[in-house]
Amino acid sequence: MSQELKPLLAKVEHVHHIIGKKWVNLIIHVLMEGTKRFSELHTVIPDLSKRMLNERLKELEECGLISREVIPDRPVRTEYLLTAKGQELGTALLPVEAWAMKWL
Repeated sequence: MSQELKPLLAKVEHVHHIIGKKWVNLIIHVLMEGTKRFSELHTVIPDLSKRMLNERLKELEECGLISREVIPDRPVRTEYLLTAKGQELGTALLPVEAWAMKWL
C-alpha cells in the first residue's frame, strides 16, 4: 500500500466505524429535518429502544456530529441538532439512502 493511502484508509475506516453502527444513519436522517427532542426522536424511530437511542446520541455527540442543548424550562428539555460536521455527513449519506430505496 502506498504511503499516501494510509492516512485515507484510517479516516475511511473511522467513518465506517461510526456510521456502521445500527441506528446512526436513521438518527442523522431524522436530525437533517431539524432540531428534535429525545421523545420526538424516539417517536419517529419507535423500534429503537430508549437505552440504545441514548447511547447512540452520546456517541454522536462525542464524535462532534450532534450537539445537545439543555433548555432549563419546567420540565427541563433536551434538544439535539446536527453540527455543521453532522450536516455535511448527512448530505453525504443522501445518495446512499437513494441507492437503498432503489436497490434494496
